[in-house]
Amino acid sequence: MDEHLRERLRTAAASHRPDRARMLARIERGMAEEPPARPARAPRAPMPWLRVAGATVAVCGVLTAGAFAVTSAGREAPEGGQRVAAGPASPGPAAPASGRGGALPAGKGPLWSDGSLDPAGNSYWAQSEVTLKTSRPLSGLTVELRVALNGGVNTTGSWRSLPEGDFAVAARQEDGFLVYRWVLKPGRSVPAGTHTFAGQYDHAEGTRDTGRDDYTARALAGGEQISVGGDFAETH
Repeated sequence: MDEHLRERLRTAAASHRPDRARMLARIERGMAEEPPARPARAPRAPMPWLRVAGATVAVCGVLTAGAFAVTSAGREAPEGGQRVAAGPASPGPAAPASGRGGALPAGKGPLWSDGSLDPAGNSYWAQSEVTLKTSRPLSGLTVELRVALNGGVNTTGSWRSLPEGDFAVAARQEDGFLVYRWVLKPGRSVPAGTHTFAGQYDHAEGTRDTGRDDYTARALAGGEQISVGGDFAETH
């Protein structure tokens, strides 16, 4: 292109003035016309990686729901209270054990008894105990403990697990025995449970023969007279 043509184009461009009114009119006509409807496009198939991701999310959702169901079933508490783990049934009451001194226990009706020696005794001192177990209250009770007067036996006292004021207590020598006697006072009662009566005494040094020692207990339960008794098989 020569220099003369370029100069003519520049001059024409510089002298051009756009017709604004005409341009606005064309724009308004274009806006008033309804645009032609476009054909609907078919949905695009998801990309392979999207299909894999969607399947993974679905599997995770199923596993999560299953885990929640199992956990909820394991933690469900009973209605109206706390959940308590079930355990084995409690065993029934154990049978009374035999006396520490080796004597045979005796029982009759609601009353059970046993005679034993306190293992805290020594070569100079001993304590003989009578244990009573009653399943019903007693309105009358007399307990008698007899210790043979062999080996220099001499009383050093006595005690009982029941209230002291409920019993008249005596300790004396009778027919070759040191006899401890506890008698329930009128108007008093012995509750159901386990109760102990003990007589204490000194004796000559060494082992003392308890083969002749014995005890008896006479009780009144519900108008019924009950008697039990036994001995002390072990020597001390």
